[in-house]
Amino acid sequence: MTERGLFAAQAEREDLARAPLAERMRPTSFDEVLGQDELTRKDSAFRRAVEEGRAVSCVFWGEPGTGKTTIARLIATVSKARFVPFSAVLSGIAELREICQSAEGPKAHGFRPLLFLDEIHRFNKAQQDAFLPRVERGDVTLVGATTENPSFALVPALQSRLVVHRLRLLTDDEVLVLLQRALADEERGLGRRRLRFCEVALREVARHGQGDARRALTALEHVAAGVGDEDFIDAASVEAALGRPLLVHDKDGEEHFNALSAFHKSLRNSDADAALYWMLRLLEAGEDPLVVVRRMVACAAEDVGLADPQALRIALSALEAVRFLGMPEGRLALGNACIYIALAPKSNAVYRALAAAKQAVQDHPRAPVPLALRNASTKLMRESGYGAGYVYAHDTEHGVADLQCLPDVIAQRRFYEPTDGGLEARLAARLRELEALRGPEDERGN
Repeated sequence: MTERGLFAAQAEREDLARAPLAERMRPTSFDEVLGQDELTRKDSAFRRAVEEGRAVSCVFWGEPGTGKTTIARLIATVSKARFVPFSAVLSGIAELREICQSAEGPKAHGFRPLLFLDEIHRFNKAQQDAFLPRVERGDVTLVGATTENPSFALVPALQSRLVVHRLRLLTDDEVLVLLQRALADEERGLGRRRLRFCEVALREVARHGQGDARRALTALEHVAAGVGDEDFIDAASVEAALGRPLLVHDKDGEEHFNALSAFHKSLRNSDADAALYWMLRLLEAGEDPLVVVRRMVACAAEDVGLADPQALRIALSALEAVRFLGMPEGRLALGNACIYIALAPKSNAVYRALAAAKQAVQDHPRAPVPLALRNASTKLMRESGYGAGYVYAHDTEHGVADLQCLPDVIAQRRFYEPTDGGLEARLAARLRELEALRGPEDERGN
């Protein structure tokens, strides 16, 4: 190696030594990647394609710290492509043209650029459209990374040209393996310091990562910075250094809506424990409690309905309590409502009745009002038959007149079909009673 090469190699080692632990421990081969076996195991179609030089343009979708950038870099390394990061903030279309024009030279020697678009969802429509012809012609291999759902983050034309790979959060056990590697590695990690963690303490660091490899390694580095070489670290030391792990909750991101959806569906499925978990996870992460209680109001109306009308009253009472008391005092009212709504009998009969009635309105928007129900306020109206045959319900023995109240064209339709759960069982019996009092349907309205 030349003298210049030796200096360059030494400078590279010094730069790596100054880098954060998470950067130093970045995997250098597919075998070191944890948690994404569907892509990185030896017999996977993805890895085989990369190793055989058949990598295609794609986008990695996943939470922070799941390996999106790492796998993109490995694609470039394994396929001998030139890794070119491209920023939505710092780079423009003119720079893209320069990159693609310069690709002609390297491509002739078996190389072509791998254009890496981190946070691809931040690229505007014009920028995304500019990539299309380059990807189609094969001038570049485009690899994007995003924490947002590509269905919403990418323009359809670009989305159709990219393979989407979903990366998952790491399990605590996988993060634990990562931390053990960092503690043992003398070249890139903390191995030279001979730190000793009790198992509970190291698992607490792993738990602090919440499935995010970068976050876990940063936490480990922070704990290590506060102790001496060869020290023994127990759980108390970790808690003192890291405190309570913060819940990750992006109020504008997909996970926000996923957690709200899980909360609502747990209520609907009468799972009080799951509903409490999702409610507290949202609240602990800083969610507006009014957003949470609005979901309970919606569930009480949509999913409980007339099976237990008290559920809606309790949800609305929780709303008033939160407004009046604030938090954390309002949490008890939320808990009361959450458990009550989850355990209440469920019925979406009203929801279905509204949908059916709405469809009937759309199908017959101008169906005439039956004559008996029309307002006969003038002589001409009365002579035209308005109000003819109308019977005042209170004048009947049972308070129910034998009248056809729907237009003729939909007279046989039934919109509300109660269930046999909760109060609706009584409502179903009342409907049968009313039908008997009114008489056979084919005799009404004459």
